[in-house]
Order: sequence, then C-alpha cells, then structure tokens
Amino acid sequence: MSRKSNRRLIAAAVAGLLSLGGLAVYRAQASSEAPATAPAAPTVDVAEVAQRDVTDWKQYSGHLEAVEQVEIRPQVSGILTAVHFRDGSLVRKGEPLFTIDPRPFAAEVARAEAQLAGAEARAAYSTDELARSERLFAEHAIARRDLDEKRNAAREARASMQAAQAALKSASLNLEYTRIDAPITGRVSRAEITVGNLVTPGNAQPLTTVVVAERIYAAFDVDEQSYLQVVRTARDKTLPIHLGLADANGYPLAARLSSVDNRLDNTSGTIRLRAVLDNPDGRLVPGLYVRVRLGTPTQRAALLIDESAVGTDQARRFVLVVDAEGKAAYREVHLGGLQDGLRVVENGLVAGERIVVNGLQKVRPGDAVTPNPVPMSPTISGRG
Repeated sequence: MSRKSNRRLIAAAVAGLLSLGGLAVYRAQASSEAPATAPAAPTVDVAEVAQRDVTDWKQYSGHLEAVEQVEIRPQVSGILTAVHFRDGSLVRKGEPLFTIDPRPFAAEVARAEAQLAGAEARAAYSTDELARSERLFAEHAIARRDLDEKRNAAREARASMQAAQAALKSASLNLEYTRIDAPITGRVSRAEITVGNLVTPGNAQPLTTVVVAERIYAAFDVDEQSYLQVVRTARDKTLPIHLGLADANGYPLAARLSSVDNRLDNTSGTIRLRAVLDNPDGRLVPGLYVRVRLGTPTQRAALLIDESAVGTDQARRFVLVVDAEGKAAYREVHLGGLQDGLRVVENGLVAGERIVVNGLQKVRPGDAVTPNPVPMSPTISGRG
C-alpha cells in the first residue's frame, strides 16, 4: 500500500471519531435541556385555629400554712407524769395531752380549803358580834367606839374570807393546769419532752404543737400588675384558684381566696395572698411547697393552637398558614398561656385559618403542600 493510501485511511478514521463525539455531546446537551419532573408536594397535617372561651391563668409558687396553730406550754411547774398521744396523731378539743404530777397542787387545794373554812368561821362570828353590839348600842349599854370596833372586825373578817376564796380558786386552777388538754381539734406534732422531766412555764420550747387539720392555707405572693388586673378588679366575684403539690401533675386541688395583705412589699414589689382549701384527710401539712394557678374572674374568647405547630425563628415564634391553594405562608405569632394542653394565641392568627401542625420541618414558606386535615388537639404532637 502506498503512503498516499495510508493517509486517506487515517483521515477517514479521524473523521468518524469526530462524528461520534459530536453525537455524544449533542445527546448530553439534549438530556440536560429536557425539563425536570417536579417533586410531589409533601403531605402534612393541618388543623384549623380553634376559638373557645378561656380563663386566663397566672402561675405562682407558694407554701402551705396552718389555719390555726397552737403551741402547747405548761402553766405550772412540775414533773411530767404522762403523755397521752402518739406523735402526729389527730386529737380532739379537750382531750388530754400531758399530765403533770398533781399531788403538790392537790395539797395546796386542801390547805386553801382549810384556810377558807377558818375565814368563814371568823366572818360568821364577827357578823354575830356586830349584830349583838348594835342591839347593845341601841340600849345605850356600850359606847359607839365599841360598836365601831365590831364593825371594823366584821369587815376584816369578810375581807379575809374573800382572800381565802380567791386563794382556793387559784389553787384549784393550778390543779387543773396539771392536766394539759388540746385547745383545738387538729394534728399534734411530736412530744418535745418525755415523762419524768421537769416542766416550767418559762421554757422557750413548747411541749408540742397542734394545728387545725381539716382546712389549710396556701400563701403566695403576686406581682403588682397581677394584683391590679386580677385581684382588685374581682371585687365580689369568685377568683378561680387551683393548686398542685410538688409530685402532682397539673393543679388538681381547688381553693378559694381567703385574704389579701393590706400593703405591697416595696422591696419585692409583691403582695401576699392566702387561699384556703379543704383538707379532710389531713394529708396536707404546713410547710409543703405548692404551685398556685390564679385565674381571672371572667372568661374571654381566645384562639388556641397546638404547640407542635409553633416554630422558632431566633427570638420570634411563627406558624405556617396553608391557604386555599395549598401553599404554606410564614406568619409570626405572639403566644399566651396553656389552656387544656393548647397554647393561647394573643395575635397573629384568625379563627378558622389552617396551619401546619405536624411535619413543620418538611415545609418552607411558599412551598406547596398536600394538606391532611386533623382536629386541633394537644395529642397532635404525638403523631409521627
């Protein structure tokens, strides 16, 4: 084969390769220029913004206080001979709590009775002597001075008799004080002293304490604004108050406002309130921590949404509103308190608007969505 023939074959091969490359490039360009298939709109749960009458609640912290609390102290000195209660038990008014050795006081009563008997005898004798002297004076048998002496003796005898009567009452009262009874019905604390010890009225520590059990106070402090908006404006209306202990869910205990302090604490800017609640089983004791929920005296219409519908954009809260065309729109909202598991919306929404309540992370403002209608319920957040 000649050199010229080889050149022709090489040129033909190069031309073929260039044709194949151009076809590949054309097909690639055609493929890239073909329109892409639009992704399906994500399916999200949507619910209508609910509107209901609600009571506005404010939360506070407080503690329980006794409605009545009495420190039991001895009125006389003596040796303690008996303790009549079990620590922490319920006692009735008039039931004995302690007994102090009564024998020295019984002896004092006997001595006072004897002194009174002598004073009564002397008073009776001086009265008879005065009557006889008055007759003799009328008959001019004795001088007026003698009559005056009899009258003075009679007065002294009566005074001595009255002093003896008072001494007997005092001795009898001291004897009664040897039995220390419960002054109120309530729950008794532990005995701070045991049998055989000397008790005296001047001791700083009480023998025990008794608190009323069937009712108890919840004391809590509210800020000035709450007082002006809620408490003062309530007037004769009943303020709804609910309490919860540290181990309770929610606020299961109902209470009623008992008293409002007569001044605002300038240091803390708060005022002390006390609510009273029934305690029939005596389970509640003074000193326990309580959570207090104070409501307004009247209800108002409010918009409610589930918290799962709320997103956070730095310091702002927002929801995604779904319009009639199925597009999601950004809407900033201002939220209030919780009402039966739903969050109050103060502004930003209108009743009946549809918002995304589940699947918020799947959607961006302006995206089209496939809405799945669900009721506005606090259980929405539990869905997958």
